[in-house]
Amino acid sequence: MQYAKAFADVAIAQGAPQTAVKQLADFGEAFAESGELRNFLGSPAVELQAKRRVIEKIAARQGAGRIVRNFVFVILDHHRAHLLPEIIAAVQEVVRQRQGVAEAEISSAVELSSAQKMELAKTLSRLTGKRIEPKYSLDPALLGGAIARVGDTIYDGSLRSRLAEMRTRLAEE
Repeated sequence: MQYAKAFADVAIAQGAPQTAVKQLADFGEAFAESGELRNFLGSPAVELQAKRRVIEKIAARQGAGRIVRNFVFVILDHHRAHLLPEIIAAVQEVVRQRQGVAEAEISSAVELSSAQKMELAKTLSRLTGKRIEPKYSLDPALLGGAIARVGDTIYDGSLRSRLAEMRTRLAEE
């Protein structure tokens, strides 16, 4: 997490956190897709300078900035290449938090209209006090309504949960 915080500090200070995070995510995709690259960067038999040259080439090809290149160098210098995917995920979360943004995973029984999506995002923003980045998915098992997960909090507006509540109340009476 200290790597993520350091990267966020530098990226925000430079005034381009979204660009830097995107470039780092692009590098992370290349790392995830290439077993050869993972093995090369993780191998103790390969000299650090050779690893740095490869990082330079990949960064140049992807158009990654100095922040990303230097950050990956630090990860390599500390023999943490194998943790790169987790570090990138932590960087994305730290930058979101510092910018007052929360990611919301929203599942609904049916496809939501644009107006419904906008209203739902506005409501979640009001409830959390943060700007919401929604990710939508369909879950026909919900029967109706939607469930939103923002961080550790779940907002359950599904028909299934309402029916369960009703069942519980009726059983108590």
